Amino acid sequence: MHIEPGIVTGAKLVLSYATGIAAGGAALKLAVETVREQGVVSFAARTFATTVLVFTFFEILPHFPVGVSEVHFILGSTLFLLFGAAPAAFGLAFGLLLQGVFFEPADIPQYGMNVTTLLVPLFAIQAIASRIIPRNTAYVDLKYRQALALSTTYQAGVIGWVAFWALYGSGFAMSNLANIATFAASYALVIVIEPLADLAVLALAKSLRGVTAPGFVTPRLHNAA
Repeated sequence: MHIEPGIVTGAKLVLSYATGIAAGGAALKLAVETVREQGVVSFAARTFATTVLVFTFFEILPHFPVGVSEVHFILGSTLFLLFGAAPAAFGLAFGLLLQGVFFEPADIPQYGMNVTTLLVPLFAIQAIASRIIPRNTAYVDLKYRQALALSTTYQAGVIGWVAFWALYGSGFAMSNLANIATFAASYALVIVIEPLADLAVLALAKSLRGVTAPGFVTPRLHNAA
């Protein structure tokens, strides 16, 4: 989902820095709440796990440039369900940063817009989850329609932000609109796959109930709220 270098340039990058800082502030607020409720060790362990997974997703799983960005299997809803919102947010931010520093230095100027594109849809997942998942339901007991709603929310958010940055940076030329449409159509295919990945991971987590180390996953994974 990296915005291709050259699409947003010059003074327009200032907005991406502002949205990136705002998204980071929201993630920090979640982190403070998580540490207060579940402890710093649990938060640190889950953040480390999500960082490693995100870096792996970006570098190992299939990914390819399409139109104005790249199609990745980010598995944002999976990370949220396993580790919680704050560790997932920090893992996405750190994993993206590590990839840029070590493998894609040309993406560093786009970091603000890319981290915004990853984190804001994650916050939307958290809001949707609180509405569609009853408090007496552990995440391992989710139904397909609930997993689909979470994954669709995340992927639609990513597509929406990519389209915004592309239009903001390069305008409404037909070529730009065509590239945005091509990316959106390709990325929409991820929506078909990720809910199945969520359910597969949740089924594995359910089978490992009692084996998973306490504090290494979000408490909501195996327990009602």
